[in-house]
Amino acid sequence: MLGRRIGKEIGVGVIGLGMGANMLAINQDPTSSLQVRALCDSDTERMERLGQEHGIPHLTTDYQELALQPDVDVVGIYSPDHLHMAHIEAAVAAGKHIICTKPMVVSLEEARRVVQLVQRAGVKFLTGQTSRFRPNFMAAKKLFDDGDLGRPLCAEAHYVHDMRPVMDRTAWRHEHPQDWLYGGACHPIDLLRWFLGDVEEVFTYASCSHMDDRYPADKHDNFLINLRFRSGVIARIMAVYGLVEAPVPQLGLSIFGDKGSFVNDQFVFDKLEGQPEMRLEFRREAGHGQEVIRYMRHFETCLREDKRPLIDEVAGAKVVATASACWESIRTGLPAKVAEVT
Repeated sequence: MLGRRIGKEIGVGVIGLGMGANMLAINQDPTSSLQVRALCDSDTERMERLGQEHGIPHLTTDYQELALQPDVDVVGIYSPDHLHMAHIEAAVAAGKHIICTKPMVVSLEEARRVVQLVQRAGVKFLTGQTSRFRPNFMAAKKLFDDGDLGRPLCAEAHYVHDMRPVMDRTAWRHEHPQDWLYGGACHPIDLLRWFLGDVEEVFTYASCSHMDDRYPADKHDNFLINLRFRSGVIARIMAVYGLVEAPVPQLGLSIFGDKGSFVNDQFVFDKLEGQPEMRLEFRREAGHGQEVIRYMRHFETCLREDKRPLIDEVAGAKVVATASACWESIRTGLPAKVAEVT
């Protein structure tokens, strides 16, 4: 059953129609009160095509104009990473709620400013960490929270992705260029924080792959990160973006507890005789479209019931702070403490 039909009374404006185009599917969901009503993009041809296809009345190349649109209640920010801060400021100044794709911003100073601005304005903020809305990780979190894995002992996560084809489609990643710690490693950092809480200290090695001549030769694109959490749990991350695409899942998560272990979509429970491997089967989903719709529905619930989003401005800022500590470790060759964001 689709459920009850409700009015589309919550207006959404989208800045950036690459990944941001995934938000448009919500307009066809009769059980959601969200409706995309305004688009902003520098690619006018793409914007006009999508606007016509989805019947969206307001099209602009000016993000401030979109933020000030009176029938827009929520601003979705899917622009290149280095533009997020300016777009967040415009949305907050207009009193709009915000969904901002990861990374929230690209420095510790910006992260602290976002927390201050959002909390002062009293708007709701969701950091669009799609990984938390993958069915296999959602299932693992449920089992973890229910105590089926027991006390966490250690963990690891990876995001391993040949970025050459991605840069073919999004030239800004090599033109500005994208910082892969903030823009890539944020996925495994956020996943581990979701399960294990705040990170206390990191130690990071980094290297330059020189796999793509378009990406600056002096910019690191491969990282190995050791983490210690405030709870005392230790973990590691492999964040590798200069490589030939590897025959492993691009995004991986392993949680090892004293009652069971989880690796991607497989479980082993100590209480079962013979410790058989168990696999959870989920329908394969292409791209991030379904993950975006799931977190939009979560944000809609937060608006309706006045709840804090799962990944609010503070959670987003703590991921940025962890990445910032990784850079400090790379620069000094020493472990680095993760700074406070509030």
